[in-house]
Amino acid sequence: QAGNPRRVACLLTQVEVNPDDPAFHNPSKPVGYFFDEGEAKALSAELGWRMREDAGRGWRHIVPSPSPQRILNLPIIDYVMRSGAVVIAGGGGGVPVVRAPDGTYHGVEAVVDKDLTSAELATQMGIEVLMILTAVPRVCIHFDTREQRELGRVKLSELVRYHQEGHFAPGSMGPKVESVIRFLEGGGKRAIIAHLEEALPALQGEAGTQIVRDRDG
Repeated sequence: QAGNPRRVACLLTQVEVNPDDPAFHNPSKPVGYFFDEGEAKALSAELGWRMREDAGRGWRHIVPSPSPQRILNLPIIDYVMRSGAVVIAGGGGGVPVVRAPDGTYHGVEAVVDKDLTSAELATQMGIEVLMILTAVPRVCIHFDTREQRELGRVKLSELVRYHQEGHFAPGSMGPKVESVIRFLEGGGKRAIIAHLEEALPALQGEAGTQIVRDRDG
């Protein structure tokens, strides 16, 4: 509608993970539909799925979620980006692969968290600003209590402390907060968590939760 001539390229992205990652012995990533407790127990008995209650919203199938170590397709992503195209990479967290002793790669049954993959990709490419868009306007502490408070501008050390205090649920805001922490600790300058429909004002610093390094705060 706007007549923008830029093209969009969606690239399949392989993400290397450590085959010895503890996540393979402790599945934690909720995927798929929500079920009630009875349905969850039936699926666990019938299919052998590991089920877990997810932030008060119901029960879900959980799978291993190893930490991303390296983006294998980085040179291609960089080349296409420099052509002027809008690049979509790391969709769904990317395809998790491990490297065999002979140097070959093969896929593994897991789901890499999409936000952690985005942070790793941004770090490897030297990107200065990472923006994670979601369904809430800001990050909150004391979520869903009388003490709930939205975070506007927050220093990295403050966010780390809130994360350590357990304010962010593992199945929802937790991975997003962990991602921006990794990004800023890895050299990024600013991270943003904001509502999808407020992307532009968030990028301009006028919406969302703005996370900055302590020396820039």
